[in-house]
Amino acid sequence: MSMPVGRSVGESWRALRLPLLITGVVVLAAIVILIATSAQTSGQFSPDSTEPTGARALAALLKNHNVDVHGTESLDDAEEPGDGQTLLIGPGGSLDRYNWQRIADARWSHLVLIRPSGLALDVLAPGVHSTGDVLDLLSRKADCDLPAAAKAGTATVSGYTYSAPENAIACYGDGINNTIVRLDLGGRTVDVIGTPTSFTNARLADDGNAALALNLIGTHQDLTWYLPQWETSGSGPVDEDAPPLIRPDVRYIAWALAFAVLVVAFWRGRRLGPVVAERLPVIVHAAETTEGRARLYRRSRARDRAASALRESALGKLHKAHGIPRRAEPSAVVATVAARTGRDPAMLYELLYGLPPQSDAALMSLSFELDVLTQEVRHP
Repeated sequence: MSMPVGRSVGESWRALRLPLLITGVVVLAAIVILIATSAQTSGQFSPDSTEPTGARALAALLKNHNVDVHGTESLDDAEEPGDGQTLLIGPGGSLDRYNWQRIADARWSHLVLIRPSGLALDVLAPGVHSTGDVLDLLSRKADCDLPAAAKAGTATVSGYTYSAPENAIACYGDGINNTIVRLDLGGRTVDVIGTPTSFTNARLADDGNAALALNLIGTHQDLTWYLPQWETSGSGPVDEDAPPLIRPDVRYIAWALAFAVLVVAFWRGRRLGPVVAERLPVIVHAAETTEGRARLYRRSRARDRAASALRESALGKLHKAHGIPRRAEPSAVVATVAARTGRDPAMLYELLYGLPPQSDAALMSLSFELDVLTQEVRHP
């Protein structure tokens, strides 16, 4: 009578529902983290964000002083300036040289670069380089001749610093490293700002930050506020300072899925208790297995394999009886056995390591001699 093999649908569901539940919870948590992180990233220096790192207060301040603020995430909007317009480029995103060059070729009167990457500086602000230093949050004097900074006076600044060429105006630094640099490129003014913290919702009311932002950014009646995204539309060298093309958020999901797989593996691999003896449907005795293998060797005339099995079994007994290491050389084994049994070493070597027998009678003789030798070991 045949018995069904495998699990039923109910048994499979009961076995899988816990790992599926664990995996679902981990994936859901990863999605929540991704959404929260994305929301936090998108809110950084956004004119619509009310988060502490957002710039909703700055956008409202500019509008109250008759500056029309147009927020956008599209690169096309950053390529279509009108007369007397300002383009503010926020931090983040990933643009290649081709995209930055498209912005440079547009006829913007005023460019404001907020914490730009090295590639953006090369294209839009030649001669300005990041020093790699970061200033701590402190109230600092302008120490420059820039009218916007002179009107604002002391400002609370922190962030990335830049070195400026001779024809540039550098402000709010420590004498070497500056957080604000202005370039006059002949028909275009470029402001490099490494301290977006000064213009965020959390810090705009500190010191002269609001006056500095208004006089620095609100120079024209039309302001396009561009937040770069994770896009590319051309070819060019890789910017080492730019964020990676694969968003860091993707790593959270990958780690979460890996953790879920690890949890399921531990759950499925755990011990359920002591080992339980199970009744076998058929009991096969060791002697029957040996006889079956011998019949197979005889049918295929595999005397070499049969002799090898007999010799390996005899050597195992000799190693155990005389304390010979398992990896001992044949000469050492033969010398030890000859010393213990008094047999001729040459005959022992032929018996234990000789050529395969050429007939069934020779195989039977080999089996008898090996049995006698092992009997001598057991009963010296």
